[in-house]
Amino acid sequence: MLPSRRSESHSPASRCKSAGHPLAVASNGFHSIPSSASSSTHSMNRQGSVDNLIFKLLTRQKYVAKCLGFVPARSSVAIQTTPVVERDMSACFQNEASKPRISNITFSTVTSATGLPTVPAEPNKARSSSYWKTEATPTNNNEHETSVDQLRKASVSRKESGTHVDTVVTTIDGQRYDTKELDHDPDFSETAEWAFPIFQISRKYPKTILSRLTYNIFQQSELFRIFKVSPIKFFNFFHALEKGYWEIPYHNRIHAADVLHGCYYLSVHPVRPQFGVVKSPDSLLPAPHPQAASIMSQMSTLELMALFTAAAMHDYDHPGRTNAFLVTVEDKKAILYNDRSVLENHHAAESWKLLNKSENHFIENLDPAEMKRFRYLVLEYILATDLKQHFEIIMTFNDRLADMDLQVESDRLLVGKLLIKMADINSPTKPYGLHRQWTDRICEEFYEQGDDERRRNLAITPYMDRGDAQVAKLQDSFIAHVVSPLAQAMHESGLLPILPGLETSELMINMQHNHRKWKEEIEIETANYEPTCNGGSVNGVIEEESASTSDSPDPRRDSPSLDSELSQ
Repeated sequence: MLPSRRSESHSPASRCKSAGHPLAVASNGFHSIPSSASSSTHSMNRQGSVDNLIFKLLTRQKYVAKCLGFVPARSSVAIQTTPVVERDMSACFQNEASKPRISNITFSTVTSATGLPTVPAEPNKARSSSYWKTEATPTNNNEHETSVDQLRKASVSRKESGTHVDTVVTTIDGQRYDTKELDHDPDFSETAEWAFPIFQISRKYPKTILSRLTYNIFQQSELFRIFKVSPIKFFNFFHALEKGYWEIPYHNRIHAADVLHGCYYLSVHPVRPQFGVVKSPDSLLPAPHPQAASIMSQMSTLELMALFTAAAMHDYDHPGRTNAFLVTVEDKKAILYNDRSVLENHHAAESWKLLNKSENHFIENLDPAEMKRFRYLVLEYILATDLKQHFEIIMTFNDRLADMDLQVESDRLLVGKLLIKMADINSPTKPYGLHRQWTDRICEEFYEQGDDERRRNLAITPYMDRGDAQVAKLQDSFIAHVVSPLAQAMHESGLLPILPGLETSELMINMQHNHRKWKEEIEIETANYEPTCNGGSVNGVIEEESASTSDSPDPRRDSPSLDSELSQ
């Protein structure tokens, strides 16, 4: 089959014609031999020269065709004007255009959650598929670049349009941030310390504590570089987020910053997970000692950014009332969410609406699959802070512990839930000075709800009556039945960091110390207790409740109203 003809203006026939060669151009685009009728007007000499010319042309074309493996059809004496090499090359380009171009970036296994391949990780640092690593390219070698290199360079330059470039950033509401100052701010030099002075820094930055700490953590985790985060949209969102926290004693922007710090501390320090170690049952050798590595190095950067973002968002627009209170008074949020995880659903929905505003959308460089995965993770982390799920999550973790594998996405999600839950109720695991300040704040917020319940002629929730303060009992029960089971599960599985020079985690050391102090206070109150003739109470302390200790066999029996979401 003959290939399609080329345009006459670019064919060898037109060039021969313009040069005076008497080659006719047939309608099918091939040169044909002049007919005898047209040659009869010429002399025999002229005819002989033409015949010689035609013979030479035929011989030459046949020789070229034979060398290139092309045999023209015998039924035609026409000479194909389209070179075989040109035809084959054009076919190759057409085939190449129809196939996806393959860059020199190697992709790893497709994940089940996103269905998207991810860029291979650098040592101990998982990368997201939205990250294109820029390679050094000589400036004077552009002529040697392939089309694939140019395509990749264009993609990199497009993604780098939102990188951390500006030094001074002013948010949409006029708040100014100097990133150079933030990068060298001595107040955040102790971010990796568990005794991070959160209250001291919040007094210096009362309106921007959350946004400044989030910037510091994102910067140290390289999330700006990896996801090409726009600084202006980043600060627009997190400053708007912290403005949405109420000026209440406990569930405010300081608490959000403290939970974010807790997630960072628990993920950045090396741990030695006591799972995933395979030992042959016939082996006499002890199981190999787990290798120390941070949880951050086990999680993908997308999961890490979702965890930090969820920590900052997790109590957005908290009114300072418990879920049980909102359900009792038939608050519109309780009606909207059918009395189920009312506050947690509200925090997630409202903060996501804030994030979706164009001026706040700092995750704009995520592709659709990553965006879907990011949203799923953020919602899961926030909803996990509901204390109704507390024991269920711990039991799920303990049941899964024998087969836990941090290479599995569902297991990493479960570990992430433990991290944000531990960070959310971390007060008893902090040094006593910080723990005491958080205790005073949560009690004051409880008392404000008790005052509201009294005004509404509702039954006052236990531990929320300002005139019947039982702080020591509250903390004893909360530590024994809420914090300790979670801390013990994480400690025994090797998920709590143990810093050099310590035999155990400082979280466990602080928790045991603080718990002992509250028990001592209860003993003093009990020693000063003078029973009345009817077995009643003195100073509002119920005798029956005074027996609440950590030795109680049922964690729900003496726990301070878990159903009312006490002590977030």
